Amino acid sequence: MFGYIVVNKAELKIKEFDTYHSFYCGLCKSLKTKYGRAAQGALSFDMTFLSILLTSLYESEINLCHERCVVHPLHKHAKAENEWTQYCADMTIVLSYLKCQDDWKDEHRHRSHWMGMVLRKSYHNVKFQYHDKVMRIESALAENERLERLKSSDVDALAACSGRMMAEICTPREDEWSNVLREFGDYLGRYIYLMDAYDDLKQDLHQQRFNPFHKRCMEHNFEDWIKQALELMIANCARAFERLPLLEHEGILRNILYSGVWANYELIKKKRSGETDA
Repeated sequence: MFGYIVVNKAELKIKEFDTYHSFYCGLCKSLKTKYGRAAQGALSFDMTFLSILLTSLYESEINLCHERCVVHPLHKHAKAENEWTQYCADMTIVLSYLKCQDDWKDEHRHRSHWMGMVLRKSYHNVKFQYHDKVMRIESALAENERLERLKSSDVDALAACSGRMMAEICTPREDEWSNVLREFGDYLGRYIYLMDAYDDLKQDLHQQRFNPFHKRCMEHNFEDWIKQALELMIANCARAFERLPLLEHEGILRNILYSGVWANYELIKKKRSGETDA
């Protein structure tokens, strides 16, 4: 359920990509500093996007440094850190731990079980700090699990659970922007759920695992339907996005929301159909 909110590098200016990469590296550093090296394995593009969005919205100062790391040992890379990379590191722990728990229950993935054990202490520390928020996220996940156990084909209800989770994550404060951020996160979460189910469909059918599109994918117009559903989620998400007074990094955010998500969709569509680039 991660990695679908990505940048379209080909459409970004070099300076913008450098800024995007500095936030990605900054989030990675925040994870390591707060939760240890193993937590860096939970790094995601989705939370990188959110850290840039919140930085732009709240006009937060950035602590920029240049460092080497294990992934880039030969050259120093810019790392942008602030209160929002810290917050997104916290939320990364929450999402990653809960996903590990879910994967272990559903598929008994040993890597997920190990990662869950590694993240358990960090998760409970974050839960202590954001108790009400994490409880609401857990509640949404529990409802999603209940519907999946029932093999529900109510895609709207299933996607709404993901929407509730992302609405919580995208709303760090109760202030003048909280309603807009909650709406933005809700539709973003629904989009992520639909993309994840679409991406996993072929493998889920092969392994006889639950997928909300199990019945619908047999219909002749399924591909048109899923694209329209994704377009609706992003359109609603974008409508909320445009109400936010974003001054910095707007080009990066627009690239991701209006281009990157669709470049990713096309890649998944090609993979599903067996197409390859020439």
